[in-house]
Amino acid sequence: MGAVGLNFGSATSGQGFDVTSTVNQIVTNLQTVEKPWKDQLTALQNKDTALSSLGTQLSTLTSDLQALTDFSGTMAYKTGSSSNTDVLHLSSASANAVAGTHTVVVQNLAQVSTAATDAIKATDTIAGSITFKVGDGPWKTVKVGDASTDSTIAGLSAAINSANLGVTASVLTNADGTARLSLVSKTDGSAGQITFADSTNNPLSPTNLADSTTADKNANLGLAVIQSGIDAAMKVDGVTVTSASNTVTNAIPGVTFQLLSTGTSDSNSTPPSIQVVIDNDTSSIETAIAKFVTDYNSAIKTINTQEGKDSSGNPEPLYGTGVAAQIQEGLLTAVSASFGTNSINSLIALGITATATADGTITLDADKLNSALNSNFDQVVSLFQDSGSFGSSFMDTLEGLGTNSAAGGAIALALKENSSQEKTLNDNVDRQEALIETQKSHLTAELNLANQILQSIPQQINQVNEMYSAITGYNRNQNG
Repeated sequence: MGAVGLNFGSATSGQGFDVTSTVNQIVTNLQTVEKPWKDQLTALQNKDTALSSLGTQLSTLTSDLQALTDFSGTMAYKTGSSSNTDVLHLSSASANAVAGTHTVVVQNLAQVSTAATDAIKATDTIAGSITFKVGDGPWKTVKVGDASTDSTIAGLSAAINSANLGVTASVLTNADGTARLSLVSKTDGSAGQITFADSTNNPLSPTNLADSTTADKNANLGLAVIQSGIDAAMKVDGVTVTSASNTVTNAIPGVTFQLLSTGTSDSNSTPPSIQVVIDNDTSSIETAIAKFVTDYNSAIKTINTQEGKDSSGNPEPLYGTGVAAQIQEGLLTAVSASFGTNSINSLIALGITATATADGTITLDADKLNSALNSNFDQVVSLFQDSGSFGSSFMDTLEGLGTNSAAGGAIALALKENSSQEKTLNDNVDRQEALIETQKSHLTAELNLANQILQSIPQQINQVNEMYSAITGYNRNQNG
C-alpha cells in the first residue's frame, strides 16, 4: 500500500489541508487489493466473449448440417424441366416429388365460365331481376331497382358483388359509351359453370331483365353464357387426368406445372408429347455442402487463433485452456471418420479432404462432389441421413461441444464454470467496496475535524495574545 502524506504548510498558517484529495488517496490505496480480482474478472470475461463467439460458429455449423440431415431439407429438393415451355411450364417440384421422367399430352386447357349482356346505354334504367347459379350451387336472385340496388347496369353489378354470389361482376364500357354487364365465375373449370334461370330450369324465378329506357332487341338484355367452364384434360404417362385450373397440382405428386396451350394450331391436330423431367437438385446440395466446409474452416481457424498470441505478444483468451483443445480434437475426429461399407462412406468420398497446410482446415473438390451426387446420390443421402452415419455422428459431436447446456456442451460447461468464478470475484469486490465506503465515511469525518482544528489555530493564538496583553499590558505584536 502506498504512503499518503498531508500537505498543509505551517501549522499556524490556518490553511489546513484538502480533505477530499487526502481521502481519495487513501481510498485508492485501499482499492489496490481489488486489482487481482478485477484482472481475473477481465480475463474471465474475455474468455466468455471468445467462447460465445466460438459457440455461435458451432451453432452456424449445426444449422448447415441440419439442412443436409433433415429428411425434407436440401437433400430432398427437386428441380424439373419441360421439353416444350410454350405448352407446359414447370412451376415447382417439392421435396415430395420423385425423380423421374413423365410424358404429358395436353388435350385441352381449362376455361373459366363467363357471361355478358348486350351493350346498352350506361344511363338507361333497367328493371327486373337476375337469377343464376354457379356449378351445382343453389339459385341466387338479385332484384333491380329495390331499396338497395340502383336501376342501372352499374347498380346491378355492384349489387351482385356485394351479395358475394360466387361470381365477379363488372361493367365493360365500349368506345361509344354503351356498357355491358360481365360476369366471371370465381370457381375454375366445369365446377364454376354459370347457369341462368329460365322458364324451364327454374320456372318459379326466371331471369327477367329489361331496359326501361331503350327497348333491347333480345330478352333479358341478351344475358347469356359467353364461355363455358371447362376442366383441363391431359394424359400423364398414358393416364387421363383432369384439372379445374391450368395450374396443375394433381397430375404428378409434388409437382406443379402451368398449362399454356395444347401445342396444336387446330382441333384436328394431334397434341405433341411433352417430356417433364424431375431430378434431384444437386446444385442446391453442392451449395449447402460448400457452406458447411466454409463454416467448418471458420471454426477451426478461430480455435487456431485462440491457441496463439495477439500482435502485442499477449496470450489469446483461450490460450492453453482445455476447452479449446477439446473442441479442436472433437471437430477433427468427427470430420475424418468413416462409416459403413458403401463407396460413399466418408467426406473424403465426396471430395472433402484436409488442406496441405495441415492446420485442421479442409478443402472441397467440387468436381468429385458433383460426380458422387450424380453417380451415387442415394449413398450421399445415406451418409448424411442414416442413423449412426456421418450426419448423426457429427451432429452429436456438435451437441457435445457447443452451447447446449442440456446436452452438456463443452462451451456451455466452460461458460457455467466461468460464471461461478465471476460471481465469487464480484462478491469479493462488492464486499471490499462496502468496507472502503465505511472507512471513507469515517476518514472524512475524522479528517474534517482535524482540518477544522488546524484552521482554528491562528484564531486561538490571537486569543492567547490578547489575554497576555490584557494581563501584562505588553503588546507582543508590537515588540515581536
